[in-house]
Amino acid sequence: MAQIRSNDPLPSWNEGTNKRTIINFVESVTNPQSSDYILPESRIATFDNDGTLWAEKPTYFQAAFTISRIIQLAPQHPEWQNQQPFKAVLDKDQKYLASLSVPELLEMVMVTHAGINQQDFENQANQFFQTAKHPRFQRRYLEIIYQPMLELLAYLQAKGYDYIQSQIRGTA
Repeated sequence: MAQIRSNDPLPSWNEGTNKRTIINFVESVTNPQSSDYILPESRIATFDNDGTLWAEKPTYFQAAFTISRIIQLAPQHPEWQNQQPFKAVLDKDQKYLASLSVPELLEMVMVTHAGINQQDFENQANQFFQTAKHPRFQRRYLEIIYQPMLELLAYLQAKGYDYIQSQIRGTA
């Protein structure tokens, strides 16, 4: 988790309405003298993972994980060489992959996630995040989490907000 530095709980955030609104809200709901006070056990923050905490362009990291699983499983499924959408993954057909339908995406996820227990899935996901690199930044996915959001998570945690700790080992 990012450390809160100086008196500014969100040092990498641009000064402006968004930053000030967040700080004012958090200070108000964590001040016992405020009419907006929320008890610590009721403070929960929820974030959308995609595009808020992690880069979602050029592809969602979940899709990158699914694609990596298709490549790993392909030797056990020679039929995928001629079966879409798997053929597109194996051929690295970016045009086809960019136009995948929701049913095709779901088929890929279902095939790559079926028949595996929770512990094995977590191990595979952890291995992916320890080694896989983002195609644009050529850095491990764990290294491209947004600093402003890490600061916000640290700030909320310091103010008594609960959160669900990531199951991905090695996150900040």
